[in-house]
Amino acid sequence: MDFLIASAMAQSAQPEAPSLIASLLPLILIVVIFWFLLIRPQMKRNKEHKALVEGLSVGDEVVSAGGLLGRVSALADSFVTVEVSEGVEVNIQRHSIAQVVPKGTIKNLS
Repeated sequence: MDFLIASAMAQSAQPEAPSLIASLLPLILIVVIFWFLLIRPQMKRNKEHKALVEGLSVGDEVVSAGGLLGRVSALADSFVTVEVSEGVEVNIQRHSIAQVVPKGTIKNLS
């Protein structure tokens, strides 16, 4: 019967509280993982896209985010005029340019 009393006394002992660092370590680890897997690559893509949009010049062949392929005919502060066909020009916002394609791409598609 003594073995039951001893175990009851052991259960009533106060366990040590984990340290502050040990309790915050999983949270810090999750933030670091998110930084390297999600936030940092997205910042890099945004920086590359900003450089692409700022480097546009008249005569570049571009594809918009909607899939419109054309040649840049005029530039403004926030809009780009794109010639999609002879005599057909559309104004699109600069940030909707998805990529610059090699010159001659439009001729090769015809």
